[in-house]
Amino acid sequence: MANRLELDGRVVRAPDIRYSPAAIPITRFVLEHRSRQVEAGLSREVYCRIGVVACGEDLAPKAKAFGTDDRVRVSGFIERTTNRQGEPRLVLHAVEIEPID
Repeated sequence: MANRLELDGRVVRAPDIRYSPAAIPITRFVLEHRSRQVEAGLSREVYCRIGVVACGEDLAPKAKAFGTDDRVRVSGFIERTTNRQGEPRLVLHAVEIEPID
């Protein structure tokens, strides 16, 4: 089954790196996307914020290097998780991250 998402946006919460019990680096940050899209022949403004998770020796340090307001493109897959209050939300697990000039 397909589960692929590519999203351009800006970092709105600074990346935070932590390590799993297996010593795997995991970086998390929040990405904000704003654009105009066409739906049913009409142009509309779209907006979303999504948490991004970047795991592994190659990807986590790369994500950690971004600062607030940096523009990035993230490709990966989405997964359901719960926040500290137990509320469900979606996060984007990064497979690729690149800066946008």
